[in-house]
Amino acid sequence: MHLPTLITSTLLAFLPLVTSTALTYKLAANEKACFYAWVDKEGAKVAFYFAVQSGGSFDVDYSVYGPNDKPIMEGTKERQADFVFTAERTGEYRFCFNNEMSTFAEKLVDFEIAVENESRATLPSKQGTSPEQTTALEESIFKLSGQLSTINRNQKYFRTRENRNFSTVRSTERRIFNFSVVESAMMVAMAGLQVFVVRFFFQGARKGYV
Repeated sequence: MHLPTLITSTLLAFLPLVTSTALTYKLAANEKACFYAWVDKEGAKVAFYFAVQSGGSFDVDYSVYGPNDKPIMEGTKERQADFVFTAERTGEYRFCFNNEMSTFAEKLVDFEIAVENESRATLPSKQGTSPEQTTALEESIFKLSGQLSTINRNQKYFRTRENRNFSTVRSTERRIFNFSVVESAMMVAMAGLQVFVVRFFFQGARKGYV
């Protein structure tokens, strides 16, 4: 009778306090864009994920700075990354993408910033429930949380693969079309040149007879 109430209470007790921001941003050529997240508790877990969906070689430079512009991590020409670090200080954290290496190619960057407070509420004790039953529910919830996290990461990975493959197909189609146009123009030019040469020979032969 108390099992549904216990399950609901357990879910609420193990639900973390998470502040998450997921965005897709078009990074222009020679542009540097920064995004900000506020951490109000020391020791909070900060997750940072990004993937370049299209543009150029699907790479971008990134950097992460803590309060007082303290560098935390950085990388160059990365296609995607997934990091989790512990915030040592409270304050504003800056996440930057740099496309200054590209002179004309725009980059479409999909990224997510999540700040998680791992403090959890104490499980309420219900009459008629044993510690073994509560422990089994806790293990099931942790296992379910891990499986959902794995599914979420796999979805991000396959979405990135799909977008990159689609971008490659579009680029290949564009190159084939341009090559076909150039080839057709060359064939027309060669045909015109052949007609001109034949007419020139015939006009020369006619003048010789005259």
